[in-house]
Amino acid sequence: MNGIDVREAVTRAHHEEWARVVASLTRRFGDLDIAEEAAAEAFATAVQRWPDDGVPPNPGAWLTTTANHKAIDRIRRENKRDGKQKEAQMVYDDDPPGPVGVIDDDRLRLIFTCCHPALAMETRVALTLRMVAGLTMPEIARAFLVAESAMGRRITRAKAKIKAARIPYRVPSAEDLPARVSGVLAVLFLVFNEGYLATGPDTDPVRHELTAEAIRLTRLIRALLPDDGEVAGLLALMLLIEARRPARVSSGGELVALDEQDRGAWDAALIAEGHRLVRGRLAAAAAGVAPGRYQILAAINAVHTSARDMRDTDWSQVLALYDQLVRLDSSPIIALNRAVAVAELDGPQAALAAVDRLGHRLAGYHAYHATRADLLRRLGRGRESRAAYDQAIELAGNTAVTASLTRRRDRLGPSSHGGCSAPVARRS
Repeated sequence: MNGIDVREAVTRAHHEEWARVVASLTRRFGDLDIAEEAAAEAFATAVQRWPDDGVPPNPGAWLTTTANHKAIDRIRRENKRDGKQKEAQMVYDDDPPGPVGVIDDDRLRLIFTCCHPALAMETRVALTLRMVAGLTMPEIARAFLVAESAMGRRITRAKAKIKAARIPYRVPSAEDLPARVSGVLAVLFLVFNEGYLATGPDTDPVRHELTAEAIRLTRLIRALLPDDGEVAGLLALMLLIEARRPARVSSGGELVALDEQDRGAWDAALIAEGHRLVRGRLAAAAAGVAPGRYQILAAINAVHTSARDMRDTDWSQVLALYDQLVRLDSSPIIALNRAVAVAELDGPQAALAAVDRLGHRLAGYHAYHATRADLLRRLGRGRESRAAYDQAIELAGNTAVTASLTRRRDRLGPSSHGGCSAPVARRS
């Protein structure tokens, strides 16, 4: 096996095994710092040793064993220096703790640990993205649109608070779940989004291991809370988006917009399951139970996946759902997505006015500039459209997005006046 193959094997193992290794160590040693540092050292050791020794038959087991040894070495060093007798006892305890909580899943317990209500919501999300999803600091910082250094400090403080407050590593009891689940759902949605459209330039444009893990964990939470509408809504949303994955990236590595996708390649079973969940929540809404954010987003995606062709999309329904969502979530990204539906119903000029009002909040977000570029193209303002595409390309970290944006920009020509009738909604 050559060096490139080994690097690919380590990268694949990191994607697939990071959460499992960190969760296993957290369960045994009860310390997030020890778990994260030991896991990182295990992967660094793999980079050094696998080129000579070969990739082990079970990379996850190898990494977990190596990380356990690294953690024990650290505890022994600290024990000698600081006299940490309690931690030292764990060095010689080869039997991990028994199952804790309703569901015996290490990663789910780790999520609930990171999503303790003692932490601010954004901190819960950021910490879990790091500890459970294994996202890098730059990836997490991009998800929050903040500086990498600021995000690093936030995560460090969160781990220190968990340790100082002795927050337990377990799935909480039934009465504790409602206070914890909103943060868990927010985390899983961001994990799914990173898999659905990776933000980093050095990763696959679509990370199926992240979307699959987010769906798996959401199914577990649904088993814990079968009557929670937002849990069902998030699961439906994930399934309806995941169903489109086979058609989202071309053989040439370019992101395929929703209006250009082969709908016959969509996963019909996932769509059917997602639609059943949405119908169940619509029945609850009819009975007077107001839908939440994820339920409305799932309903929007149900409209898109119900249309046999982009031209059959019920944009009036989509806009009505976004109007409902804006009342719950006034984020600029929701407003940007709403403008896409406005463009289909009221034309690009009305949509551009709405988008331009978001510029001061979304200047660093590639999709804002990409949306503006499409609207300007439809309005025949080719020079401005090209400039907006340039900004979007500069900000887009995803290689498939960059390829798609570059093609669309280059189709303008050096002095294009636009006039293309393609829809602004470059959804994927």
